[in-house]
Amino acid sequence: MSRKLPALNADTAAFWQGGRDGALLIHHCAPCARYFHPPAPVCPHCASFEVAPKAVSGLGRVLSYTINHQAWVPGLQVPYVVAIIALDDQPGLQLVSNIVGGAPDDVAIGMPVRVTFLQVEDVWLPLFERNDHV
Repeated sequence: MSRKLPALNADTAAFWQGGRDGALLIHHCAPCARYFHPPAPVCPHCASFEVAPKAVSGLGRVLSYTINHQAWVPGLQVPYVVAIIALDDQPGLQLVSNIVGGAPDDVAIGMPVRVTFLQVEDVWLPLFERNDHV
């Protein structure tokens, strides 16, 4: 199946290409010391322009999820899980991704997860899998 890939620009390239080095890169603000996602040129918390991508642990928990049974594009494997991941690095730091590597029915709210990457062309998609090593 071919995925529609995100557009890369100065703000988003680090997030979408950090997986090349095995790193989940989330924008971080130097003055207020907060992470934020999605990436942007200005901090949404303090309006500083002193922001840059910084590696996080890649560990988190499933905050919410849905199991999709509709193949929205030809070749899409169903069912698949779309989840909101609460990253462990900062309260309130969340991103939306897929849960992979297990049966969709095994996903649960609060389940510990870790990042893994799927390379498609010049993009490394951050996906999450169950983390049994907690």
